[in-house]
Amino acid sequence: MTANRTLVGHKMAGVISEYSKFSGVTLREAFDIFYRSNLYNEIRYGISDMHCRSDGYLAEELHLELHNQLEENN
Repeated sequence: MTANRTLVGHKMAGVISEYSKFSGVTLREAFDIFYRSNLYNEIRYGISDMHCRSDGYLAEELHLELHNQLEENN
């Protein structure tokens, strides 16, 4: 399913805002983290209908992705 680009844009903004609150980083840091993540591509390209999930859920997914990357690098 292809989501409306405007809705996807709003979803991305919501995820960035939630991640900023969840992790305690600035919005700018959250923005940079999000746009470098695999989650960004999943939402952007409609993989697994990730855009249908809540902002909070996706913020947690972003946190888990980063945590897993850190573990792989250690």
